[in-house]
Amino acid sequence: MGVDACKKGWVGITNDARGYFGSNIESLIRSALEDGALHVIAIDIPIGLPETGPRQADALARKLVGRRASSVFSTPIRAALAASTHAEATAISAKTTGKGLSQQAFGLGKKILEVDQWARTTSQRVIEVHPEVCFASMGGGHLRHPKSTWAGSEERRGLLASAGITVPGDIGIAGEMAGTDDVLDAAAAVWTALRFAKGVAISHPLAPERFGDGHDAAIWA
Repeated sequence: MGVDACKKGWVGITNDARGYFGSNIESLIRSALEDGALHVIAIDIPIGLPETGPRQADALARKLVGRRASSVFSTPIRAALAASTHAEATAISAKTTGKGLSQQAFGLGKKILEVDQWARTTSQRVIEVHPEVCFASMGGGHLRHPKSTWAGSEERRGLLASAGITVPGDIGIAGEMAGTDDVLDAAAAVWTALRFAKGVAISHPLAPERFGDGHDAAIWA
């Protein structure tokens, strides 16, 4: 299953085109498991949080997506994510890394920590992906249009279709709760999950980094 965060929670798409929604990551996975086993779960969220500086995975992902590099934000250090306000998080990040923290990255903090905690206890095989990296790998080059535009949506739909992944119009509550770009990103993630299951996915970096949390930090495609 491919998983992406959305405003109201989490959306998941399986390789047989089933859609799922959960207000939290545990409820999403639980609802999917009711319909069968999940061999690999590919999630668009940082897994493996640094303590002192940037991750190799993020830097490599920016190179892979080219003009879409702004879509890959630097994973915050763990101490910054634990801060109660953006101002506090920025101060912690600046003191430790020399750089502040974007509002977007801080806003995703709760979801990042949610997956961080869940991934420590689950028996499921979980990998990190970035949809723009998935799409660039799928198409063999940089994407032309932002995903928020109609042209970008059609560009990504075409890549998914060429890869044999077609999301039906009716995916139940997932289609009601998640945005178009969220569903397409989850579908891109399941493309990588399938590649991982077949043993052909590539990790960036090739040798994942390991931080104090014990997670392998790498973006797969």
